[in-house]
Amino acid sequence: MGQVDPTFIQELEHRPKPVVIEAQGIPQIDLSPSVPIQELVDQIHDACKNWGFFQVINHGVPIESREKVQKAAKRFFDQTTEEKRKVKRDEANPLGYYDTEHTKNVRDWKEVFDFVVEVPTLMSASYEADDDEITEYRNQWPHHPSELREACEEYVKDVQKLSNKLLELISLSLNLPAKRLEPFFKDQTTFVRLNHYPPCLAPDLALGVGRHKDAGALTILAQDDVGGLEVKRKTDGEWIFVKPTPNAFIINVGDIIQVWSNDTYESVEHRVRVNSTRERFSIPFFANPAHYTMVEPLPELTNAQNPPKYKAYNWGKFFATRKRSNFKKLDVENIQIYHFKKSDERKIDDVVSRIENVVI
Repeated sequence: MGQVDPTFIQELEHRPKPVVIEAQGIPQIDLSPSVPIQELVDQIHDACKNWGFFQVINHGVPIESREKVQKAAKRFFDQTTEEKRKVKRDEANPLGYYDTEHTKNVRDWKEVFDFVVEVPTLMSASYEADDDEITEYRNQWPHHPSELREACEEYVKDVQKLSNKLLELISLSLNLPAKRLEPFFKDQTTFVRLNHYPPCLAPDLALGVGRHKDAGALTILAQDDVGGLEVKRKTDGEWIFVKPTPNAFIINVGDIIQVWSNDTYESVEHRVRVNSTRERFSIPFFANPAHYTMVEPLPELTNAQNPPKYKAYNWGKFFATRKRSNFKKLDVENIQIYHFKKSDERKIDDVVSRIENVVI
């Protein structure tokens, strides 16, 4: 990835600005057991409503667990492309290594390694509405480095506990029972990604990941000291840089929570800047429900004065449709939750049809 191929170049309006605006006032939530639960719930509510993301400290995930994954990930990505591509993912098995992913139809300046939390993970085999076939996602681990699998599996156990706790706090912050969201994750489709962003010769033209919102429920992000995450500030639409906090996690509200909450909470648009001299590593944990989940506003949060703002959609089909843009450059924007807005007259069938007939 030494030369800047035109496929990496962002449209002028989406290129990163030379002046970095550092975020001020980002909510930082202390999850220590000594903090009263109602105080935590109130902080979570304010952060989700006003920011769409926040940082957590004293979260219970051992720093050693995180450092093991980071070291093993570096060893994996330091290998030759030929070696890494021995576990290359494809449309049949979207787990493993990949280095040509697109966001908003522009190639990202990164390489990734994906693995699921539940093995096997059941998922819709096709994005087609009348196809009921289910497929199994199974991890494909590289032979080298040999410690990668163990480090990742240990890390997942720790972050899963954090994910469960955050989902309970979010549920309570919406005045719902703590375990209200738990059944959606019985057969979870949660996955973890190891990101590597090599130094880029043109950080003013390319992005590590283009602007997007996370489609799932919740994202728990570990980033190194290099940083690169930028979030679109709700108050003025400005891109602000999220400075790394040692041993903290960044938590993003995803689209599914936006729908469940009937827009009480809103997922936040974000992107990743690249660095001209330093490589960067990050580890997002994407908490996703079972493939058969019908995502729609929770009935407890709607009434005659606040009717459901979204039509129900199947998470497995939604995910399968979104995944197609990883392997094909589309001539339309990929499926989004706003396509299911009840006030939006566009039909989802039309959107999927356009994606199916795309010219590669």
